[in-house]
Amino acid sequence: MTSLRHNDEPAAPQDGYLDAARACLLDVGWRRTTLTEVARRAGVSRMTIYRSWADMPTLLGDLMTREWTAIVAATAPTGVLVDRMVATIRALRANELFVRIVEVDPELVLPYLLARRGRSQDLILAIAEAAIVEGQAAGTVRAGNPTAIARTLVLAAHGFVLSAHTMVDDRVSEAELDAELALVLSRTLAP
Repeated sequence: MTSLRHNDEPAAPQDGYLDAARACLLDVGWRRTTLTEVARRAGVSRMTIYRSWADMPTLLGDLMTREWTAIVAATAPTGVLVDRMVATIRALRANELFVRIVEVDPELVLPYLLARRGRSQDLILAIAEAAIVEGQAAGTVRAGNPTAIARTLVLAAHGFVLSAHTMVDDRVSEAELDAELALVLSRTLAP
């Protein structure tokens, strides 16, 4: 699979290695993916991979950062903050790597929910905080600490990214849940 980057710059060699890691994770999951297998799929020596990543957790962190950053960049550049957030949440839920991790290796996301923020979460927080500051200056977002507001929005979003599928059935659709999320976010931000 090719990189999620959509630009005219030539891909860095590490992008090819991350593409190989992505393919491994999609095929066999985290537990069965090794740096040796990533090297084989990338067509390089193990030492080439080891020069960039000492272990699989480090490589996975870089892969997830690249993947989620691309999603955020594609869905969050302009527009109303609430619409951007809901679009990003939908895109994350639909991302094949994210779905594979949640289905096969859900423990990989636990550190980012229970112990620490990841680089992707920090990027999302920075984007949200900047949009909140901009909205506060324009009078379209309520007053308050923009950092705390952004973090609250991201905390609320976690459930919609990770657990929305558990609430979908014959009585409630995913689209209805997303509409309710938009309403919650809108009311939270309203001046």
